[in-house]
Amino acid sequence: MNPLVRWLKSMRYAYEGIQYALSTQPNMKFHFFASFAILVSALFFRLPRTDILLLLLAITLVIVTELINTGIEKTVDLAMPDRHPLAKIAKDTAAAAVLVTAVFAAAVGVVVFYGPVERWIRHKEHPEVPLSIGSVWLYIVLVVLAVIVAETRFREDHRLRPSLWMAVASSVSTLITLKSDDTLVGLLAFGMSGMFLLMLFEKQSRSLAGLVLGGLLGVALTVLAFFLGR
Repeated sequence: MNPLVRWLKSMRYAYEGIQYALSTQPNMKFHFFASFAILVSALFFRLPRTDILLLLLAITLVIVTELINTGIEKTVDLAMPDRHPLAKIAKDTAAAAVLVTAVFAAAVGVVVFYGPVERWIRHKEHPEVPLSIGSVWLYIVLVVLAVIVAETRFREDHRLRPSLWMAVASSVSTLITLKSDDTLVGLLAFGMSGMFLLMLFEKQSRSLAGLVLGGLLGVALTVLAFFLGR
């Protein structure tokens, strides 16, 4: 066989592997979406070349380990269709590799984007936020009512039903960020919301899409209500 033809076929097989992982693995879909958002943010903040290379390295590591994890899972399923302790160990350690690279990627993202985001926020006008106990409750009630309405819209599609708890947690994190002049305080607030999301996802009470959608609704509705009420 012609070496060029063999090379083209191998490229096609590799592309089919990426397509399979992207179409069947929810984690891979999330990784691709997050990578797209990160690269767009890098263009928005005009990051230097070194920071972009670090981001590309982190993204590549996460995607590669997810592909390897998918390959290991399918190989184990083929060799051992029934439940077996060794099969579980193989799958768990492969998933751990993805987790380690994902944590590394998250750390790289925080280190790279913290400075540009802080400078961007400080260059914007920071108005005095008229927050009181009454107004905080008003924001939360508005978010709760809006999410309840949204839940009825996705009553049949449970996967996309927004999480009410996640919306409230994100709303509180948004209010803390708007009230504080310190970027680190806002980062820590949303970090707590992220851990709350992971806790809810681990309990399998809602799908990841529903949790993320609830969080986005909480942020968007709180920001909209705040600026409309100024």
